[in-house]
Amino acid sequence: MTEILARDIMTTEIVTLGPEQTVTEAAKILSEHHISGAPVLDNGGNLLGIVSENDLIIQDVKLHFPHYIQFLDSYIYLGSLAKFESTLKKAVAAKVKEIMTPDVTTTVPEASIEDVATLMVRQNVHLLPIMKDSHLVGVVSKGDIVRSLGRD
Repeated sequence: MTEILARDIMTTEIVTLGPEQTVTEAAKILSEHHISGAPVLDNGGNLLGIVSENDLIIQDVKLHFPHYIQFLDSYIYLGSLAKFESTLKKAVAAKVKEIMTPDVTTTVPEASIEDVATLMVRQNVHLLPIMKDSHLVGVVSKGDIVRSLGRD
């Protein structure tokens, strides 16, 4: 049995988003194509980030302000203020560039399916861009991996 590689299961007709598209446009594109995320590319085709359903869903999340203690004339926050600020920025964002995840985990077409699956689980990503010579050549979703398990 031959080893299955990322290039064997990746989607090459990639739905992408632009950084200046609105969040509403991104949601419509993902919905119309029945996909859970899409890479964000600049006009030169360079990978800038990725937008997932989670990034869009956060638009409707009720924000929970961090608890704090007032001590003298200071406030001591008991939760992560940075996380709250990040969530708040995403919740009011209007453009894809404001909600995308800029630090994207990627791999190469020659990666084994085992390596791809391990990377996706460890990095908690549902969509993995496949890069060759700094160019996006495909994407692998968790669904692609599951479908490959049913191959003979």
